[in-house]
Amino acid sequence: MRPARPTLRALREDLKLPLPSAREPLDELDHPILAKAREHFADDEAGHERIRSVDDEVLFKVKVRRWRGAVWTDEDLPWLIAAGQREDGSSDDFYSALETTARAARARYNADNRQPLSTTTYVGHLLPDQNDRDRYQLEAGARLVRHLAATVRELARGSLHDGHEHAADLPSFRLGILVRADDGHETYVAMRITGSVPDDLIAVILRHVPGCDPTVWYPEYALPSRPLLPAEQAWSTLMDPKAAAELLNEE
Repeated sequence: MRPARPTLRALREDLKLPLPSAREPLDELDHPILAKAREHFADDEAGHERIRSVDDEVLFKVKVRRWRGAVWTDEDLPWLIAAGQREDGSSDDFYSALETTARAARARYNADNRQPLSTTTYVGHLLPDQNDRDRYQLEAGARLVRHLAATVRELARGSLHDGHEHAADLPSFRLGILVRADDGHETYVAMRITGSVPDDLIAVILRHVPGCDPTVWYPEYALPSRPLLPAEQAWSTLMDPKAAAELLNEE
């Protein structure tokens, strides 16, 4: 399962949270019901309690403290489609209110459509729409950049420690980094990419090598220990010694 995330409607109307920039994925927001949904649906083998009063879609309960929520799963992506506060014994109880609004929505749907629903409820208006899916795709770019930045930093740190190339496989290419400090206090960095990578992604990778000016990378036609293979590209530059020292001291 991918991490549970709220719909835009649930975020604004139920949780009363502002919409953050795409650099902050909605599945990482700090809120008790969202944290519980992520935890609860992280394990495919975990049992989930269905909301039996809703019969047009399969919804599951998620509970933490006074918060209650309804989660709908789209293949391996859980969506928090509604949330509210628990009020025991009152008409404001979240799951009772959800059933009431779902029955009213079903009545409106049947009044407006020639083909009536045979179910007793309708929650289609709460499910993720195109705006939700567009937001998810927008966040994908931010996720990729964060993953690349973390990978580049980890590879550079590892190479600094032992002077050997460190590499990692990414979805469509292999990335290798060699960092070597000489006696003259210069730190040489070589970046190798094997596979097909668009130029704008190469620029993102080079921009995230710590301590290196992104404007002064130079194409290389050989690595320090060997020539390049046909599917490889390489660049080199110098790393700021202070940045190299800070990188070495990271845990």
